[in-house]
Amino acid sequence: MSEARPGRPSAEEIERLLVGLPPRYTRVEVAARSGVPRELAERIWRALGFAQRADDAVAFTEADVDALRRVRSMLDGGLLDEQTVIRMARALGQTTARLAQWQAEIMIGTMLPPDFAEDDVAAVLDAAQGLMPDFEHVLIHVWRAQLAAAGTRLLAIADGTDELVPTRVTMAVGFADLVSFTRRSRELDEKELAGLVEGFESRASDVVATHGARLVKTLGDEVLFTAQGPEQAAAIALDLVETEELRIGMAYGPVVPMMGDVFGTTVNLAARLTAIARPGTILVDEALAGGLDGEPYEAHRIRRRPARGLGVVQPYVLRRSSS
Repeated sequence: MSEARPGRPSAEEIERLLVGLPPRYTRVEVAARSGVPRELAERIWRALGFAQRADDAVAFTEADVDALRRVRSMLDGGLLDEQTVIRMARALGQTTARLAQWQAEIMIGTMLPPDFAEDDVAAVLDAAQGLMPDFEHVLIHVWRAQLAAAGTRLLAIADGTDELVPTRVTMAVGFADLVSFTRRSRELDEKELAGLVEGFESRASDVVATHGARLVKTLGDEVLFTAQGPEQAAAIALDLVETEELRIGMAYGPVVPMMGDVFGTTVNLAARLTAIARPGTILVDEALAGGLDGEPYEAHRIRRRPARGLGVVQPYVLRRSSS
């Protein structure tokens, strides 16, 4: 059992308060009680991102048994196979780990004063425990809504293909990069730098969502987004560049969607265009420029540039129409 300072909750107390149930079983027992083969159960825990426990460690709760029983039911019903279960577990683990870390940082940053005492830590834990039912309800609601949105996007993509979940889709891909981030990070303290990054990601997320597109991922000083077509992507980029000191690169073409991310030459081209864009400008490839139907957008051809790994490319500068 981990040591805890007087007045500060231990790791075991935090787990008990937030999980809600005390650990009762070893990893051998939880597999046996759930009916899931031990090897598969251990693969599921690893995919979820949890450390492997010793054989004699009492670390699993009744809720863990119930979760594995549900997995067993899905396998028995033929709804999922073992490979799909592991892939789903990995998606769940990676996503919820980031979500939990992010929410914990928000709670602690909001509720703990700079000169906090041990009692303040316990107060944050008590507040988190009180908020858990509402957080859980909202989480499930948002997950269902996001699942519906993902299904809608897949159906829209499938309209132009013969596959419901195509292995290659045509869409616009954009990178937005904070200008002079390295220099600014040297000038700011940790709190100011965190505020800069969070503010950028927040505004980028708002703009992308407003236009009905998807923010694929954030990379600190850079965000990656996708849009169904050139005009939607152009609207996003022009709104973004007006709210931040950015450089943006976009391309339109086939991509490979995988694990919530996107891959392929189109993605690489968008990244290369971002790298050669000047501060405050938007560079797009020929396919995206050709997909714009005049006003309110203008795409001006500039000189061809070498792009690492892609040869020489033809960029266009995207602006709002002067009219």
